[in-house]
Amino acid sequence: MLQRIQSVYLILAAGNALGLIFLFHLWITNDGATVFAKNELPILAAFVVSGILALVSILMFKNRKLQFVLGRLNIILNFFLLGFFVYLSLNISGETVVSEKGIGMFLPIISIVFLALANKAIKKDEDLVKSVDRLR
Repeated sequence: MLQRIQSVYLILAAGNALGLIFLFHLWITNDGATVFAKNELPILAAFVVSGILALVSILMFKNRKLQFVLGRLNIILNFFLLGFFVYLSLNISGETVVSEKGIGMFLPIISIVFLALANKAIKKDEDLVKSVDRLR
């Protein structure tokens, strides 16, 4: 159901994972070449899987427990992606391969925030349904 607030958060997370990776660069090399996520296959795959998980989670509105679990898996995936970016930026010195870090390295943080807000709203809905079932 698109009128629920968690659906809005999940759409924003999917848009972040599937759309913004083409707008913001990850880094600029010493040669001056701008590297986007579409240039690196494993990074692109992680972003696409994250976006697809968010979209599938929207469609699981009748099964809130599965929706919550998919949200948590997506958060874990984004933490791994963020950890990879941190490893890459800290392990490789500034002037060897990665000359200038881009804003695209911080896109998983935005996804994590939206997914956490969606999971909070899903949990709130689940608690509301459980409290109504107790009254019957």
